[in-house]
Amino acid sequence: MWKCCAILSVLLILAFGQDDIEVTTTDSKLVEGEKKMSDQILIILEHFKQPNPVGIPGAEVPDPYPVPDMKQSLSLGTLYFKNTAVYGISKFRILYVNAEIGAMEVNAALAIDKLQARGNYTLSTWLNRAQGPFTVDISGLKIMAKATLGVERDGKLQAQGITIDLGFSNIAVNFENLGFFGSMFQGIVNSVGTFLFDSIKPYVLKEAYTKARAAINEKLDEVAGDMQFPNSISPLDMVIADARKKVRQMDLDPYKVKDYNTTVSVFTITLDHTWIMGISSFQRVGNITLKLENNTVIADFEIGTQKLQGVTQWEISAISGLMSRAGTASFSVEYISGRLVLAQPLDTRKQPQFRDLDLEVGNIQVRFDGAGTLDYIVEFAVNVLPNLLRYQIMDAIEGPLKERLQQELNKVNVEEMIKQELPKIDDMQEKGFKLSALRVAEAQDEAYDEDDFFNF
Repeated sequence: MWKCCAILSVLLILAFGQDDIEVTTTDSKLVEGEKKMSDQILIILEHFKQPNPVGIPGAEVPDPYPVPDMKQSLSLGTLYFKNTAVYGISKFRILYVNAEIGAMEVNAALAIDKLQARGNYTLSTWLNRAQGPFTVDISGLKIMAKATLGVERDGKLQAQGITIDLGFSNIAVNFENLGFFGSMFQGIVNSVGTFLFDSIKPYVLKEAYTKARAAINEKLDEVAGDMQFPNSISPLDMVIADARKKVRQMDLDPYKVKDYNTTVSVFTITLDHTWIMGISSFQRVGNITLKLENNTVIADFEIGTQKLQGVTQWEISAISGLMSRAGTASFSVEYISGRLVLAQPLDTRKQPQFRDLDLEVGNIQVRFDGAGTLDYIVEFAVNVLPNLLRYQIMDAIEGPLKERLQQELNKVNVEEMIKQELPKIDDMQEKGFKLSALRVAEAQDEAYDEDDFFNF
C-alpha cells in the first residue's frame, strides 16, 4: 500500500501542475544518484509511525507553488493579481484511498487544513488606483481524485479515465492599502476570494489529466509493457488463472494429505492414501477491495473454490489388531468460499487485525464402503445432518477460527518482515520491475480467453 501512497503523491504533484516530471528508468542498473527503493520504504515506515502524519517523504510537491498573473473585470474597474504563490501544498493528509482491484478503479481524497495564497494586487477604477500585498487564506481544502485502468485493443494496460477536483470549506481575503476603497468595495472584496480560487483551479488542473495519464501510462509500459492482457477477462482474473496453474505445477492439486492415525479407547483409526482434488479451482468471488483510511490499510476480498473431491483408505482396529475392518471413503464438497477482511495499521509496530470472516460451504456428499451396515449409517449421518445444519455449523466455526487466526497474526512482526524483503525489492529495482517475471513460466506464451479461464 505504500506504493499507492507514492502514486497519490505523484497525482498530487500532477494536480498542482508541476511542469517537469522526469521518469528515468533502466533495465540493467540504477541511474547515477537514484535512491534505492528500500531506503525510501524505510523513511516512509518511520513517517507513518507519527499519530497524524502530514505529507509523504519523497513526494517533491512544489511549495510554494507559483501562480500566473490574473485579472478580474469589475463593474467599476479592473483588479490585477501579480507575483502570486500558494503556500502549504505539501502539508496534505490522506483521507482515504479506495482501490477496486477487479474494476481497476481507484478513488482517493487528500486534505489540506490550511492553504494560503500571497501576492500583489492593483485595483484600477475610474475614481482612483490602489495597490499593495494581499493574502487569501483557504481552510478545509479537499482534493478528490479518481483513476481507472483498462485494456486497449493492442492488449496494453493503460489509464483510461482520470478526474481531479478541488473544494474548500472557508476562504478569507485581506487586501492592504485599499484606503477608502475598503468600505466602498467591501462586498466585492468578500467575493474576490472565491474568484481567486476559481481562477487558480483551472490553471492548476489544466494539464493534470494529460500529465497524469502520460506519467501513469509510461510507468505501466515500463512495468508491464512486455505483456499482453486479454480484454475478455480482467487482468486480476488473469493473475488468478496464473496462480491456479502455479498451484498445479507445485503438485498441490491433487494434494496428498499426510497419513493420520489416532487411538480412542481400545480403537485405533487410520487414514492413509488420502487425496484431495480441486484445490486449484479457486477463483475470485465478487470484487477485491483495498482501502486506506484512518492510517490503516484494509483488504476486503472473497475467494471461493469450485467442486472439491477427495478419497481415502481407512482402517479401524481394536484389541491390538485382533479385530479390524478396512475400506474406502470418498467425499465431495460443492464449493467452499470465504470472505476475509484484514487490516494493517501504517504504523508497522502495530499488529495486523482480523476484522471479519464469513464462510460458506456447499452441499456435502460422502460415500463410505467397507463397514457393512455401518456404511449406510455413516453416509446418512454425513450426507444429511451436515447439509441440514451447515449454516449453523459455519456460524459456530467462524468465531473460534477468527480468534485462532488473530492469535497467529499477533505473532507476526510486520516491520521485520518488510525489512527482510527489502533486498529483493532492491534487486528488482536494479533489474527493472517487470510483471512478467512474476508470472508462471509455462503460461507466459499462452493466450487467455473465457473458455480457458472457466475451464478448470
